[in-house]
Amino acid sequence: MPEHAPSRLDRRKARTRAALVRAAQALIAEGKTAVAILEITQAADVGLGSFYNHFETKEQLFHAAVEDALDVHGAILDELTTDMDDPAQVFAQSFRLTGRLHRRHPELSKVLLHHGLELATSERGLAPRARRDIEAAVRDGRFTVTDTELAMVTVAGAALGLGHLLHRHPERDDAASTDQVAEDLLRMFGLTAAEAHEICGRPLPGLDAIAIGPDTAASRLGGTPTRRPVPRSDPGRGRRSRGARRSR
Repeated sequence: MPEHAPSRLDRRKARTRAALVRAAQALIAEGKTAVAILEITQAADVGLGSFYNHFETKEQLFHAAVEDALDVHGAILDELTTDMDDPAQVFAQSFRLTGRLHRRHPELSKVLLHHGLELATSERGLAPRARRDIEAAVRDGRFTVTDTELAMVTVAGAALGLGHLLHRHPERDDAASTDQVAEDLLRMFGLTAAEAHEICGRPLPGLDAIAIGPDTAASRLGGTPTRRPVPRSDPGRGRRSRGARRSR
């Protein structure tokens, strides 16, 4: 148990902040950011005065809403890539899961897409994990990438373009489309066509098991999401190096 359990007031403040963040995310997803603060508080079902207990400006709230969405996305990827040894496979699985998220959690997807190409340099969400796994795959001799930043531009562009395509064309098979893009990225980064195809055909854990709602990052006490650190130098969040992996 924590040394100092949150008080009833602290919990109430956390719920209010979470409600404001969720309301802002819904407005971002709908493309309605030119709204008055009163409209945001009405959508969140909180008093106007409560807004200023947590945020100074509407822009500050929208920034927090995007950061919360990135943290939720990152937490999903962490949970669904645990105990995987091969950084090339981790990269592929993260990308494949992200592509499927567009249809299964469209509001979260639209908040992320609203963030645009800043996703390529963000320290939250897919970007730091993709960067970590690309660098680990290079060290393991799995990828032949010579410029990680350029690789990240390619990954971010592919992820954003795919998301917009899937939203515009609901008849398109999101799983097949995502896996094809992931396969193409693996081939671009140095894997053979056969191995890229095999990796992108492996079963995936279900996104439906991951809860996205009032109990996720936005609603944690103080509004600060809990996430595992993903330092650039971390070759895989404690995963074994290629030479120490168990034999297959």
